[in-house]
Amino acid sequence: MLNYEITDATKQLTIARSLSGYSAPFKLIGGYRLIDNGVEPEATIQIEALGKTIHEASNGNGPVDALANVLKKGLTPLFPCLENITLVDYSAKILDSSSGTGTTVLVEITFTDKTKVWKVYASSANINAASFQVIVDGFEYAILNSVR
Repeated sequence: MLNYEITDATKQLTIARSLSGYSAPFKLIGGYRLIDNGVEPEATIQIEALGKTIHEASNGNGPVDALANVLKKGLTPLFPCLENITLVDYSAKILDSSSGTGTTVLVEITFTDKTKVWKVYASSANINAASFQVIVDGFEYAILNSVR
C-alpha cells in the first residue's frame, strides 16, 4: 500500500505568519476578478512581488483552474519553482447543510512539486473565494519551501 506524507501547509503558514519578521513572497492587489460564462472562465489578478507589479489574465477548464492558471502564470517568471507545481486533489465540503446555497464551504487542495506533497484549506460562503485563497496559500508555501 502506498503511503505519502502530506504536510499541513495551512498550519505551517498560520504559524509562520504569526511570527515577527515574516514577509510574504508576494502580495495580491485588489483580489481577483473572475468571469465565468459557463464555457471558458477567465481570471485576472494584480500581484506585487520582488519590487514588480504584475497584471495577468488566464483562462481555465472551470473557474478553479482559471484561478490557478492566472496565479501560476503571473508568479512563475519571478518564482520558477512554481513551474512544477500541480494541484492533485480538490475537495469542497458543505459545513452547514441547513443553510442551503448560503452555507460556508471548506475547500481543500492537495499540491505536489513532484517530490513533496502538501495540503491547504480555507472556508468561505463563496466557493471561488475559498478556492482562490487555498491556491494563493499553496503557491506561497511552495515558494517559501523552495528557498529553504
